[in-house]
Amino acid sequence: MSKVKTPCIGVCSTGIGDVVCRGCKRFAHEVIDWNGYSEDQRRLVVNRLDTFLQQVVGNMITIIDEEKLLAQLQYQQIYVDQSLSSSRWIYELLRRSSSHIKHTEDFGFVINDKWQRYSLEQIKQFLEQDFFTLSSAHYERYIAPR
Repeated sequence: MSKVKTPCIGVCSTGIGDVVCRGCKRFAHEVIDWNGYSEDQRRLVVNRLDTFLQQVVGNMITIIDEEKLLAQLQYQQIYVDQSLSSSRWIYELLRRSSSHIKHTEDFGFVINDKWQRYSLEQIKQFLEQDFFTLSSAHYERYIAPR
């Protein structure tokens, strides 16, 4: 198995007191302790985040062609961990290039009916909010009570 890379995107809010980072969505203690984690511990964190992304992306977007999506990511020079779900790939694509996408089918995905009235920029914002909300709810339910 490959080494698990940090989910950090360089927009950390744990330094200002957030218990869930608004950038990568890890918990503050995970950000602080990351370098001391084993590969298995890191993989658990990354897999939890990937599961949350599968939920929020799947609600708004359907991936119709993973090969096309990967080709576009390579063309756009956006690195993605191919061991993670294609929901993570979409998330990274929208995070970096949502304003440049005109025809989603050319990128291997379509917007689900309920969300078609929104721009990709708005969908990116909804994804960010829902991803943060899921991470925060998980923290409140399973971590904070300890």
